[in-house]
Amino acid sequence: MLQIQMVDLKTQYERIRPEIDDAIFSVISSSAFIKGPDVKQFEEELKSYLGVNHVISCGNGTDALQIVMMSLGLKPGDEVITTNFTFIATLETVALLGLKPVIVEPESDSFNISVSEIARAITPRTRAIVPVHLFGQCADMDGIMDLARKNNLFVIEDAAQATGADYFFADGKSKKAGTIGTAGTTSFFPSKNLGCYGDGGAVYTNDDGLAAKIRSIANHGMKIRYHYDDIGLNSRLDTLQAAILRVKLRHLDDYNKARQTAAGFYDKALAGCDGIVLPGRKKYSSHIFHQYTIKVRNGKRDELKKYLEENNIPSMIYYPGPLHMQQAYRYLGYRDSDFPVTDALCREVLSLPMHTELDQKQLEYITEKILGFFQKQ
Repeated sequence: MLQIQMVDLKTQYERIRPEIDDAIFSVISSSAFIKGPDVKQFEEELKSYLGVNHVISCGNGTDALQIVMMSLGLKPGDEVITTNFTFIATLETVALLGLKPVIVEPESDSFNISVSEIARAITPRTRAIVPVHLFGQCADMDGIMDLARKNNLFVIEDAAQATGADYFFADGKSKKAGTIGTAGTTSFFPSKNLGCYGDGGAVYTNDDGLAAKIRSIANHGMKIRYHYDDIGLNSRLDTLQAAILRVKLRHLDDYNKARQTAAGFYDKALAGCDGIVLPGRKKYSSHIFHQYTIKVRNGKRDELKKYLEENNIPSMIYYPGPLHMQQAYRYLGYRDSDFPVTDALCREVLSLPMHTELDQKQLEYITEKILGFFQKQ
């Protein structure tokens, strides 16, 4: 049995080596390293895959969030609602622009932002909602968009962990994650479902005017060369990464199916284990399992993690601490006890190995060890 990896990008590369090597060699041969043709071609291909009017690539997923907020004209003091259970980038972009982050609880089963908690947090100063489609499953976008329409709010989807996931509306229609709100953002960090071999990101939108503003801000505020209509920044996807992403986009659906197959194995093998709670599935979203995250009962999470490490099985805690308790965000004035759902998740969650290259023997070994741990308790 091969050594188990949390994410196995090397084996994934080996499977598509000729395609990747050809793509890289083509860029090097052309020497079009910045804004080469692959960048535009990748944007067009991702746009077609997502069924959205505009894809604007940029330097990384954090930049993508910041660029959207700048493009929407949000002003210092405007309130932006987001979840307490996510990576820090979602929150820091709000704070960086002088906006007021308003943090709310996630749902305990799906880990995604709670619509009822969003509703409670809306005030006359609220301007935007930033739902995060966490671990590969969409948040409740019917509920979120309904709140946004009633309160005239922007919706910025952080879809970095859900590229390729489908959202199924109550009326029977469906859209890809990130294409539902005012704009969607993503990261192409290497471990993502669609990841490059460095940093990269993108913004999606169906709004033509907003797309033009986003392109300008991502390019120093230029619409015409050396004419600066907006205060912008320098955030671009380099051509080598775009060429790699063009290759990997062709494999994305197969990659997501491989993750779903591995998740199905975990579901079946661990279904009878009383010591854990399996990931919650929502009928309104497909789940493409950027992470397979369980909850470990009775305070045994850290003990299980250590046991797995002793048996050469990696695992990760996403996320170990609530955002409202991070030192940088103490100024928001939240009390430690304000978010019991988030606190519980941070004590209980454990993400198991999840990637496109997991094989039957590895999955059997992982689940046997987990079951064996609880049988000894």
